[in-house]
Amino acid sequence: MRHGMANKKLNRTSEHRKALLKNMLNSLIKYEQITTTLPKAKFLKPQADKIITLGKKETLQTTKMLMSKLQDITSANKVKKTLSKRYEARNGGYTRIIKAGFRYGDNAPMAVIEFVDRDVEAKRVDRKKKDPVKEKSEEKKLATA
Repeated sequence: MRHGMANKKLNRTSEHRKALLKNMLNSLIKYEQITTTLPKAKFLKPQADKIITLGKKETLQTTKMLMSKLQDITSANKVKKTLSKRYEARNGGYTRIIKAGFRYGDNAPMAVIEFVDRDVEAKRVDRKKKDPVKEKSEEKKLATA
C-alpha cells in the first residue's frame, strides 16, 4: 500500500526527480510561465507556492533555505525582491495550471504552469534583440557572395 507516500515518482529515481524539480522551479521563476506535461505541472505547483511563501519572510534562515532549494542566486533574488512583493497581499495560490492539449509524439497531456498576475515580458529574458546595423552588413555579405 502507498500510505504516507506523498509525491508522484514520475518514473524517475529520487536524485533525478530532485534535479528535475530544481530545474523546473528555476525555469518557472525566471520565465514566469513554462509548458510541461500535466503530471510534472501538478508535481511542481505546491513546491512553487512554498518557495514564494518562503520568499515573503525576510529572514536569513529563509534566504538560506531558498538557496538550498533553488541553488541559483539570481532565482533566489528574484523570489525575495520581485515575486514576494507582488504577492504580498495574496495568501497562497500563486500559480495556476492550464491544460494545453496533447503532445504530438506520444499523446502526453500537456499543461502550462504560470504565476498568477505574471509579468508578460519575463518570457523574453534570454531572447537577443536584433541589431539593425549587423543585419545590413550580413545582407551585404550575402549579396556579394
